[in-house]
Amino acid sequence: MTTSPAPEPAARTRRGQAKAARRAELLVAAARLMAERGFAGVTLEDIGRAVGVSGPAMYRHFASKTDLLDQMLVDISQRLHDGGAEVVDRGAGPAPTLRDLIRFHIDVLVTKPDLIAVQDRDLSSMTPAANHQVRSLQRRYVEQWVDVLLAVAVADDTGLSREEARVRVHAAFGLLNSSPRLPPFSETELRSVLSAMAWSALLAAR
Repeated sequence: MTTSPAPEPAARTRRGQAKAARRAELLVAAARLMAERGFAGVTLEDIGRAVGVSGPAMYRHFASKTDLLDQMLVDISQRLHDGGAEVVDRGAGPAPTLRDLIRFHIDVLVTKPDLIAVQDRDLSSMTPAANHQVRSLQRRYVEQWVDVLLAVAVADDTGLSREEARVRVHAAFGLLNSSPRLPPFSETELRSVLSAMAWSALLAAR
C-alpha cells in the first residue's frame, strides 16, 4: 500500500517564501543601483545596504556580484521570451497578435526600466554561460516577433523577406528599449506614443 507524501512543514514553506521575497527585493535594488551607477560602480554590500541586508548575508542569495547579474538578466530575458510565447499562443489574428506583442513589451519597459537599462549596458559583464543563455533567449524572442510580422505582411499582401522582417524587429526594439533614457512623460501617454511608433516602424512602407 502506498502512502501520500507528508506535507511540507509550514515553517519550511514560510522560510522559502521569505527567502524568495528577499531575493526579489535584492534584485530590484541591484537593478536600480546598476542602472544609476553601472555594474562596476556597485558592490554587493551596496545592494545589501539598500534593503537592510548585511554584506555576509548577501552570500546566502548570490555567490558573487556577477552571479547576481547573471540571475537578474536571465530572469528578465526568460520573462520576455515566455511572455511573447504566451501572446502568440493565444491564437489571435496576425495584426492583433503583433499589437499584443508591442503592448506586452511596453508593459515590461514601463514597469522594469532599470532592468532594461542594465541589460542594454552590462550584458558583457555576465559569465560566458549566462551570456549565451540570455542571447539565445533574445534570439528566440526576436523570432517570435519576426514570425508574426511576416504573417501580417502576408495578410496585407506586402512583400517582406525574413531578413528584412528581422531588421525591422531589431529596429523597433531599439526604439522601444530607449524609453528609460527619454525625458519624463506620463506613463499613459508614453505607452500610447511608443505603441504607435513601434507599429509604424514595423510596417513602414518603402
